[in-house]
Amino acid sequence: MLLTRDSVELLAPVGTWDVLEAAIEAGANAVYLGGKRFNMRMFKTTANFDDATLGKAIEYAHRHNVALHVTVNNLISDRELDNMRSYLKLLDELKPDALIVQDLSILQLAREMNLSVPLHASIMMNTHNEHAVRALQGYGISRVVVNREMSLSQLSLLKERTGIEVEYFIHGDMCISHSGQCVQSGVVFGQSSNRGRCLKPCRWPYQLVDAATGLPIDDQAPGPYKLAMKDMCLYMKLPELIQAGVSSFKIEGRMRTADFVSGIVKTYRKAIDRYIADPMGYTPDLQDWENLQNTRSRDFSTCYALGNPGAAAIGYSGKREPRFFSQAVREADMATLAKRSLPNPTNKLFAPALSVRVADLASLIAACQNGANTIYIGGEVAKPGIPWTLQTMVQAVEEAGKYGAKVIITTPRITMERECGELEQFFSSLAKINPHGLMVGNLGALTLAQQHTALPLQAEFSFNVFNHVAAQLLKNKNVKKATISLEATYEQIMQLVENSPLPLEFIVHGSLPAMITDHSIPEAVLTNQYQSDYDPALDTTRYALLDTAGQQHPIMVDQYGRSNLLFAKDLCLLPHLHSLRTVQNYRIEGQYYTPELVGLITKIYREELDKIAAEQSTYHFDESQLEKIAAASPRELGIGTFRYRLSK
Repeated sequence: MLLTRDSVELLAPVGTWDVLEAAIEAGANAVYLGGKRFNMRMFKTTANFDDATLGKAIEYAHRHNVALHVTVNNLISDRELDNMRSYLKLLDELKPDALIVQDLSILQLAREMNLSVPLHASIMMNTHNEHAVRALQGYGISRVVVNREMSLSQLSLLKERTGIEVEYFIHGDMCISHSGQCVQSGVVFGQSSNRGRCLKPCRWPYQLVDAATGLPIDDQAPGPYKLAMKDMCLYMKLPELIQAGVSSFKIEGRMRTADFVSGIVKTYRKAIDRYIADPMGYTPDLQDWENLQNTRSRDFSTCYALGNPGAAAIGYSGKREPRFFSQAVREADMATLAKRSLPNPTNKLFAPALSVRVADLASLIAACQNGANTIYIGGEVAKPGIPWTLQTMVQAVEEAGKYGAKVIITTPRITMERECGELEQFFSSLAKINPHGLMVGNLGALTLAQQHTALPLQAEFSFNVFNHVAAQLLKNKNVKKATISLEATYEQIMQLVENSPLPLEFIVHGSLPAMITDHSIPEAVLTNQYQSDYDPALDTTRYALLDTAGQQHPIMVDQYGRSNLLFAKDLCLLPHLHSLRTVQNYRIEGQYYTPELVGLITKIYREELDKIAAEQSTYHFDESQLEKIAAASPRELGIGTFRYRLSK
């Protein structure tokens, strides 16, 4: 393909009018910005564009032959849907060049409202496989901001197979978690990273400890900031980016100053133009590279563009961290009071169904013997645990059948190219297992499952279902049940359950992931890089991160080498079950528990749910039930988002 200046879009971040002018003057082909509503930069009140200024900004950009994309990339609660509808109507009239969206409900609303403005999938949609892209194309998505964990070779293959426009971050602040899959800020602070209010707990100092003994084991670490990603900088790799088929080079930093944005845009503009004019004779401008180095905030990394970077992508010392948004705080415990009285639920009553996720056959039997209706198996398994084999899955279905329980097989939340191939192979074996259904972790896995099986399908919490319109979209795709977002608070859950056209499941107990990252935290810290030689000790030791508030966050490294970082406290909503009684489906995440503990927790939740159903308003919670669970649990218990009225 012959390159022209239009072959590659240089996309600049804009937070204020002076930055808009500076970015366009510096040579951006396109800019992206947010309104005062529904965007991912909500802290700075002086930034972003009100409705009137949005129209002026679009007119100004178009007058300079520059495209303008508006970010509408928050998760949306039920109470915000009417506001979202009016906002979408306004944006369609203003006619920006695209809307960058995250919430599945926007896809549904765009179809219902017959919007004409093009839609781009935000990086927060965590799009990382061709099957997800095809599903999004079916909803009119013309471009995807692919997730940062994709290498250039992977995204080149993605573009070749789907023909989708690919937008890729090339410069700026990066997260360590898979986008859209970090809920730590939302659960701990009630300030959701998926709703533009991240307080960046990944920038806290941590100590790596042995999870069993609590003893520190990070003597070799170059510093305490073990999750602090360096800034992305692909200036030296522009030829590889262009030839990989990246349509749009995206610079991060919508809260940065006009001088900063102008300087970055000019540097990349000059390099892109020089390469397109003379690709064979192109070399990076070393003076521009030095200028980038001199004006950087954090140190630079190519992140995952050229493969998994290991420790090289982490700024362990924290010396160049420009700002710390928060410090470690104690997670809400069982004694933490909610900030309001729980409202009375409606009189819609159901026979409560209880599901339990387990890691082995012994736990499955324990859950079934104590009243579980459904058992989840499969998906990510923490080392040194062993993944479920086809044979053990067959046994699981047989054992559960003895107790009248169903078995649903889960798939990983992240399915990169390797996992997609494995899923296709696995789905062809389902007839031998004969499970009662599949629970999928992302849109790509859902698409694959629909192609290869007729089993009932469920959507995992990684779909971030936060409103009933998103649930409607999943129902339209023949999903039979969905899991409520881990960040939803009591009030948001009640509204969602009341309005949802799709049965929903709510996780009420267990060890929950705060974030998931392709970065193997123990391996990077203990070897200070990723070694090619296999070290069995890394697979047989359980690790945790100790924060400055004295809490341990277990690191569960799964069979794919990803770190699933858990909350310090296990969720326990046993005392709140009565106020949740309009929820029909409850789940215990028991995959990190012993069979004995799985049996105990299942038994107690079963008893309390049945008592609530039988006694209704006369029900009184028995505190001794909570004491039994607390005494047997490996970690302290907490109430998670129930501390807050709303997740902001």
